[in-house]
This record gives sequence, C-alpha cells and structure tokens, in this order.
Amino acid sequence: MWLARVLFGYAPLSMASYDVQFAAVTDIGRERDHNEDNYLVDKKLGLFVVCDGMGGHAAGEVASALAVRTFHEEVKKEAELIADYLDQKSGAARVSKRDLLNMLEFAVNRASGRVHAEALKDPEKRGMGTTLVSVLLVGQQAFIINVGDSRIYLLRDGIVEQITEDHTVYNELIRRKKLTREQVEKLVQKNAITRAVGVYEHAEPESLVLDVLAGDRFLLCSDGLSRYFQDDLAAFGGHLAEPVLDTAVHSLVQGANDQGGIDNITVVLVAVGDPAARDEGRARRLQLKRDLLARMPLFRPLTDLEILRVLQVTDVVGFKHGQTVMQQGDRGEELYIVLHGSVRVMRGEAEIARLSQGDHVGEMALVRSQPRSATVISEGESELMVIRRPDFFEILRKEPQLAVKLLWQFLGVLADRLAATSRELGEAREELAAEDVTPDLFIEEDEEIRKSTVRAPIPPSRR
Repeated sequence: MWLARVLFGYAPLSMASYDVQFAAVTDIGRERDHNEDNYLVDKKLGLFVVCDGMGGHAAGEVASALAVRTFHEEVKKEAELIADYLDQKSGAARVSKRDLLNMLEFAVNRASGRVHAEALKDPEKRGMGTTLVSVLLVGQQAFIINVGDSRIYLLRDGIVEQITEDHTVYNELIRRKKLTREQVEKLVQKNAITRAVGVYEHAEPESLVLDVLAGDRFLLCSDGLSRYFQDDLAAFGGHLAEPVLDTAVHSLVQGANDQGGIDNITVVLVAVGDPAARDEGRARRLQLKRDLLARMPLFRPLTDLEILRVLQVTDVVGFKHGQTVMQQGDRGEELYIVLHGSVRVMRGEAEIARLSQGDHVGEMALVRSQPRSATVISEGESELMVIRRPDFFEILRKEPQLAVKLLWQFLGVLADRLAATSRELGEAREELAAEDVTPDLFIEEDEEIRKSTVRAPIPPSRR
C-alpha cells in the first residue's frame, strides 16, 4: 500500500543566509493501517519538524499533530528574538545561542504539556506521546532539538553523521555502561524510548548548535526509515546525495518499504546553499576547530557528538601583535586554545613558554576563579578559541555523562601538574643537597701555587 503526503520546494529563507531547497514525504508503510507521523516545514522561519506519535486508538496521530502545531506556534511567537540574533544586536537586545536553544526547549515543553493535558481528558489516550526532531536555520547556523528516537543526519563532504542521540533503553544502558553491548542486544525492550513529548508535562529535550556550510544536507526522519539504514551508511549517503531532492526522499521511502516497511516512514530532506559557492576557508576552519578539540587531553575521550556539544560553546577571538590575551594576577574565566599564530607566556619579565596551534592555556579558569599565574601576549596576529566558564558549566549541568568525562579529565590534568611540580621540587632539592666542593677546589689550587713557588730556583743575580 502506498499512501503518502508529499511536499517539496525551494525558497530563499528569510532567517537563513543560504537559499534552501527541501523535499518531504510521509508514508504509511507496509504493515500499519494508519499514519501516526507528522511533519512541518515553515519556509519563512527556516523551521523543519518531524514527529512520530505513539499510543493506541489513533492517539499517536493526535499526539504528533498536536505537538507539531504547538511547537510551531511557540517558535513563531519568537520570530523577533530570532531576527535579533540574526542582526547580532548588542547590549540589552543581544541574543545568544543559548537564548535560542532555551526558546526551542521551552517550545518543546509547551508542546509536551499540551499533549499531556489532552491525554488526561480521554482515558483511551492516556499515555500517548510523540518523538520530535527539529532544525531551525538561522544565518549560517542550525539549531537542533530532539526528543525520542527520531533522528537528524548531516551529509557533508560525502560523509553521513548522526547528530542527534536516540533516547532509548539501548542507548541509555550503553552510555551508563550498565551492561555490555552484547547483553543489551538480548533485551526485548531495548528499543523502547525513554523520553517523549506528552507522556509527562516535561519532555527533557536535548539541543545542539551547528555551523552550516553551503552544500550541507540535513535529513530529519522517523525510525520507520532509520532502522533500515543504520547499518549501511554508505548506501544511506548515496540516497542523500541524489541531486534531485524529490527523487532522494522517494528512494529512501521505497528502500524502507522494500525491506519490510513495518512502521510509518517520514522523511524531510533539507539542502542548504549551492555546493559550488562554499567558502572553503571557512570549511577548513570549522574542521580545524573540531580536530583541535578532539586532540586536546581535556576532550580526547569524548565522542564525536560530545565534541560537537563542546564546540557549540566556543568562540573565536582575534588578537593583534603585542596584544595581551590575559594578565598575570587578574581573575579570569576563559580557556584559550591557539587556532592560528602563536602567543608568549610570560611570568614577570621572563618568557616561560611559547604556544602555537593546538596548545592551550587557562584551563583551570573553567572550574575555579583564581588569579592568572602568567601573562599571555600575542606574537604577531593570532586567533584563539575561547571557552568560558558559564558556558562550560551549562554543559556540565545538562549533560551528566559528559560532565563525568570532563571532570575526570580535569583530575588527570591536575595529577599531571602535581607530578611535574613534585619532580621539579625533587630536582631542586637534589641540587640544594649536592656537596659544595668549591672550597676544596680553591684549597687545592692554593696548594699548587704554594708548591710551585717553593720549588722555583732563585737566580744567582738575586741571591
């Protein structure tokens, strides 16, 4: 059975810096008798949403439709906030990334409250809920939010990457390391979702900000599609790279149906900008930022998705030759990572280190406020990545598993510093305790002089 609702089009989105093409389709699949999925595209806002409802007696369809509508209404109310962010307003009107993410999280929880309230009115709809994934394109950034096991994928440079994390029993147990993968695979309820919109008043959404490049493609989909392609990302990427978006979404749905189609299938494919017009310099910078973070001892154990979560709170600041990055004795709250150029680390008038690309300084300022132990000065023009303590604490607050990893790494850094300090003190102590043979050297020298003087013959003329 082929029953589908299809949408595709092209529009210069007013909230985005790039022209955007999109195609969307929802299909009932091969085994269901009704479709509980819903999606929405708002071209003017640059907003794309997919919901996958759940609950018997058509309750899932009610939940997904109500969630899509409520979420959209709440985001539309904040069009001025989005515009202020795009205009980079300053002062009291300044809007941060966190402000937009908070707005999206609030919209999700409003939708969850509405669905939950509706379920309480009808006993047959008790417990109904829905997943939700959304992309909001603003300028050159994508604001991502998700609840449940619907997914968002990014296709960039031919590589497919899942940029949302499933809220399922399987994922939670793996993340918390409660069971091995082999043990989790045997669980009957491993694919049960652990978070949903509407089951409770609050949905606990996760959010993320990504920098967007011309040529990027975002795929929003329900698990009726992703379950069939998660083990074959190469074939998946081939579908996503299809030049004609309408052909791409239909081939994806057909592929899911050919493999069983046991669930409803919803696909929204968004193509951002013209790949031929991509800023390669900016692309290299974005990749460099990600690579540098991944190589740093503080962040080395993090997964790719966790690196993206840290990356979203980093800014890049430029410094001129001789400009002070930080001053010894001042209190600071920033970690600096050298992106380009180099900086000198000074203690008093003495240069104690010179840092280049990938080196970092000031990491302890992320966890405590204390005077800087050195001055850092830019050597030539330089660019430094900056992570500030309030943003870092926000990650720790919202991501418990990530927080444990980061704090454990900080302990490692402290231990290394303590070991280095102990080693230096030991070497200094050895130097101080070494026997001072200087007096003996002078005694031996005086004795040699005396002997040579005694043995010297006296000339006859002076006798």
